[in-house]
Amino acid sequence: MNPTRRLSMLALAACLTLPAVGVQAQQFPDKPITMIIPFAAGGPTDTVGRIYAQSMTGFLKQQVIVENVGGAGGTLGAARVARAEPNGYTIFLHHIGQSTAPGLYRKLPYNAVDDFSPIGMVADVPMTIVARKDFPAKDLKELIAYVKKNQDRVTYANAGVGSASHLCGMLFMSAVQANLTTVPYKGTGPAMNDLLGGQVDFMCDQTTNTSGQIKAGKIKAYAVTTKTKVASLPNLPTMDASGLPGFEVAVWHAMYAPKNTPKPVIDKLVAALQHAIKDPNVKQKLADLGTEPVALSRATPEALDKELRSEIVKWTRIIKQAGVYAD
Repeated sequence: MNPTRRLSMLALAACLTLPAVGVQAQQFPDKPITMIIPFAAGGPTDTVGRIYAQSMTGFLKQQVIVENVGGAGGTLGAARVARAEPNGYTIFLHHIGQSTAPGLYRKLPYNAVDDFSPIGMVADVPMTIVARKDFPAKDLKELIAYVKKNQDRVTYANAGVGSASHLCGMLFMSAVQANLTTVPYKGTGPAMNDLLGGQVDFMCDQTTNTSGQIKAGKIKAYAVTTKTKVASLPNLPTMDASGLPGFEVAVWHAMYAPKNTPKPVIDKLVAALQHAIKDPNVKQKLADLGTEPVALSRATPEALDKELRSEIVKWTRIIKQAGVYAD
C-alpha cells in the first residue's frame, strides 16, 4: 500500500474512533458498576465501600455493586482490577495496603501506581486494640505485660500480610518487643468472628469493624491508635496516654479505576465520590463507626496520586527496616 495512503487511512480511523469514545463517556454509566473490595465481606474496608456504593448509586442512577475478592493481603483484588477493561465499570476501593504492597511483596503482579487511574481519597479510619471478652488484661499496660510474659501462647489475628491489621500488629509487637503467634485470615470480618468466639486472643482493627462490638460489650477494648480520642468511643483512651507514647496508625481508604480509564469517565466517578462525601447519610454512618469522610480537596485524582506515592516511600522504608516480606 502506498505509504501516504496508509497514513491517511490511519488518521481517518483515529478520527472515527474519537467520537465513539466521547459518546461512550457521555453515556456513562448505562449499566451497573462493580466495586471490587479486596477483602472478605463484613470487614472494615467492605463496610466503608458499601456505605459509599449506596450513595454513589443514587448519584450515578446505576447500581454500584460491591464484589469481595479477598486473599493475599488485598493483592488478588488489586490484580483483578489492574487487568480489567478501562471503561469505568470496574472500580476499586482499597486502604493503606495499596501503599504497603510494593514493599512487602517481591513479585507483585501489578504496579500499584502505574496500573491504576486514581479517583480520590475516601476516608481516614482510626484503629483499636481489642481482645476477646474474657481476656485477662484489664487495660493496655496489663495487656503489654501479659503478652510479653506469655508471647509463646498469645495469638494475634490479622487479615493477612500487608493488611492494615497486620501492619498495626507488626508495629505493636515491635513497640512492646514481643514476638507473638499470628493467625492470618482473608479479612478482618472472619477474624472478628473468631475473636468473638474466643478462638484468638486479640487484634488491632479499624473502628468501622470494632465500634459496634465494643459498644455491645462483646469484645474488650484497650485503646485507639490516633493522637486524639474518637468521638463515638469517648471512654476509650489513646495509645499514647495508655503506655505506648508515639504509637499512631490511621488507615486511609481510596478509590481507583484501571489504568487508561477515559478522563470524562473518571470525572463522573470523581463527581459521584464527592457527592457521597457530602451526603449527610454517609457522614452519619461513618460517624457511628468512629470516622468521617476526607475533605473534598483530597477526593481528587491529583491528591490521591500524590498521597499514594508518598505513602509507598514511607511504608517501604518501614517494612525494610522491620525485615518483613511476603512471597
